[in-house]
Amino acid sequence: MELKIERLGHRGDGVAPGPVFVPYALPGETILAEVAGERGRLIALQEPSPDRVEPFCPHFTHCGGCAIQHWSFEAYQAWKRGLVVEALRQAGIEAPVEPLVDAHGRGRRRATLHARKGKLGFAEARSHAIVELDSCPILVPELNRSLEAARALEKHLRGLGKPLDLVLTATITGLDCDIRGAGRIDDKMRLRLGDLAQQFDLARLSNHGDVVIERRAPVVRFGTVEVSPPPGAFLQATAEADIALTSLVREGLSGAKRIADLFSGCGTFALALADAMHVQAFDSDKPAISALDRAARRAPGLKPVSATARDLFHRPLLADELKPFDAVVFDPPRAGAEAQARRLAAARLRRIVGVSCNPTTFARDAALLIAGGYRLAKVTPVDQFRHSGHVELVGVFERR
Repeated sequence: MELKIERLGHRGDGVAPGPVFVPYALPGETILAEVAGERGRLIALQEPSPDRVEPFCPHFTHCGGCAIQHWSFEAYQAWKRGLVVEALRQAGIEAPVEPLVDAHGRGRRRATLHARKGKLGFAEARSHAIVELDSCPILVPELNRSLEAARALEKHLRGLGKPLDLVLTATITGLDCDIRGAGRIDDKMRLRLGDLAQQFDLARLSNHGDVVIERRAPVVRFGTVEVSPPPGAFLQATAEADIALTSLVREGLSGAKRIADLFSGCGTFALALADAMHVQAFDSDKPAISALDRAARRAPGLKPVSATARDLFHRPLLADELKPFDAVVFDPPRAGAEAQARRLAAARLRRIVGVSCNPTTFARDAALLIAGGYRLAKVTPVDQFRHSGHVELVGVFERR
């Protein structure tokens, strides 16, 4: 079929009337596509967009890691900011949306490689098939250098006959690798894995959180504080995002003396902000909370920091528990923080800063806060997931 692409969808697919979603097609293009239901496959460009550019990665359109490398950077940035604008519009929320902040920096410091049937790499777009990679241009150089180590680990584990994931994190002190899917491994295999960690100079190697060998504690830095996160712990995708998001959060909490950091992880905001504020951090991930607490105890010059393990989805902080705080920052997973947002809406906080990697669930939670008497003063989109349909944001709420 001949199709006219009207816009780009939230996953980065071109959208034609119908709607028909066509990966790798761009707004304004006339294309030929093979169509089945709502899905189309690009066959030929009849009229390409003047904003179409040459992709920089030879694996683009095969590897599912990137959705957009073929659009001019200016058009791409406008679209990504537009994802936030549209999510707010659909929720009936009016708020100023700032220009997109580019937080790609040196590249992604985390990657999950899939090992299947002797192959190691990323999954194909909309498939479980594996695209084997020699390098990935959106990763930090340290992760690209780690691919040889990952291939050696995959080869050794291949005899298990299981689909595996290798969660790789580039840290200040070296590569941290957590193996997922292997199940229990015997002592002989643990010793061999330890030998491979030595051979490839890994900082730490774990099997689903169980440390096989730690040659050096993996270290990341939040502000001036060094933290050793637990295996596979949540971190922002890029180191530059830590800096950009923390700066926006600090600005949003300006003037606060005592804050609660909800869904704190191992301290991205709590530890960076503790140079000027008393911080109480909450998260359901006990190892992450322990890592935060250890780092706070070792770091000089911080205001008091406390860290509490608590499942905020099932036991959100109540309005009375929030009374001691001037302000709150919350950074939940993609599902958002609906239960906690309802409690925050009932609290009399001067300011709330919401951080989210999902504009749709952020808009849902923001609507609850607005209904509770807060005003969404501004929203800033942050791009740490370059070339994908994912976007981070920071929203500042003020009590009316």
